[in-house]
Amino acid sequence: MKAYILSLGAGLIVGIVYSLMGVRSPAPPVIALVGLAGILLGEQLIPVAKRVASLPELTRFVRQDCVNHVLGKLPSHGKRDA
Repeated sequence: MKAYILSLGAGLIVGIVYSLMGVRSPAPPVIALVGLAGILLGEQLIPVAKRVASLPELTRFVRQDCVNHVLGKLPSHGKRDA
């Protein structure tokens, strides 16, 4: 965490110097940075979802309660179901 704070501080100092000199920053536009943040967050969604899905209580809830509610009673085909 310390490295992130130092990096942010260094960026702020450079931004102030650029502003005092009247120079535009060579940094990408904000929209590109938002896209990069989305990529970083998206990379973490699957591992987090896998970890949450592996919790026994959640798995039981989905298999026992949600399946019946979402799918309802599945139709039977008489003798073929035996």
